[in-house]
Amino acid sequence: MILIKTDRDTLLKPLQIVTGVVERRHTLPILSNVLIQQDEKKLSFLATDLEIQIETSKEISQSKEKTYALTISAKKFQDILRTLPADSNVTLNRQDNRLQVKSGKSSFNLQILPPEDFPKISEDSEPEAIITVPQKELKNLLHHVQFAIAQQDIRYYLNGLLLLIEEKSLKAVATDGHRLGYMAIDLDKKYDRKEIILPRKTVLELEKQLVDDNEPITIETYKNKVRFIFSDIVLISKVIDGKFPDYKRVIPTDNTKVFELDRLVFLQSLQRVSILSNINEKFRGVRFVISNGVLQVICKNNEQEEASEELEIEYEDESIDISFNITYLLDLLNNLTCNTVQCAFRDANNSVLITNQENEDFKYIVMPMRI
Repeated sequence: MILIKTDRDTLLKPLQIVTGVVERRHTLPILSNVLIQQDEKKLSFLATDLEIQIETSKEISQSKEKTYALTISAKKFQDILRTLPADSNVTLNRQDNRLQVKSGKSSFNLQILPPEDFPKISEDSEPEAIITVPQKELKNLLHHVQFAIAQQDIRYYLNGLLLLIEEKSLKAVATDGHRLGYMAIDLDKKYDRKEIILPRKTVLELEKQLVDDNEPITIETYKNKVRFIFSDIVLISKVIDGKFPDYKRVIPTDNTKVFELDRLVFLQSLQRVSILSNINEKFRGVRFVISNGVLQVICKNNEQEEASEELEIEYEDESIDISFNITYLLDLLNNLTCNTVQCAFRDANNSVLITNQENEDFKYIVMPMRI
């Protein structure tokens, strides 16, 4: 039974959208599959790992209206389509519990698993809150804080990003206990306060799928999950159950020793001195010696090798000798696009507040370390 005849990209493009959530190694074999469904004139692709579910659909023109559903290996199907010529036509032909993928003189027979066995995240009837923002604003919001999300922390709530709806603001906060990223964007009207903690994988998948334009994305929040609707894509994610730390207590308000740096100059300086840091250690230290008009950046390693560089700054306050994890600073500077950054200190024992003059709603806090 011939299911569909179409060009390669009609199948490959939606398949590439959903395969990012597919887990290669899973106890349930069907979770490595993609669910393909055709209903009248619409062809849809759905994948899930039980925590995240992503679905995209595409209008297709067929001479006959057909309705079918099947699941096949997402990776194998994607690899097959990728290796076919870009302008090739593909025929999907169902033969019992096999799907034949045919293009030109190439033919592949893939195993089918029952679509009724494919697990889906259930959808509640009424969302608790619905907000709509431009895709580029949400993409930018996530991009500026996602690198501060903890990885495999026993405090499971830190392994996600706090998305906070508060009056006329949508705020994103991420922290691993040593650093914190915060950013906010404006909403079109006031909303009741709502906190959700998005898993790391959801944040990265969203950032990858969102486009950099003013096309809208609708965010629907439920008790234990959140749904994002945008660009023919519906992404549903379970949320992390837990209480996120009070980020307001972490943001310093009395850091009065301030100087500015060209972001690119600062980044390149740190990249150079980091060559002689302890590259294989989790916490790679960099020492800042701040004095009148000069920031000295120093890295040492276990072989007693040392790299140092001096940067000119406008600073006339008391001297500060303070050390940080250089990875935390490189993560920040690599993800920003602004021309200058402002560093505000109190003393050598307290965190530094790094801000971006081009965006007052962005803040990054880094705790000092002992080296």
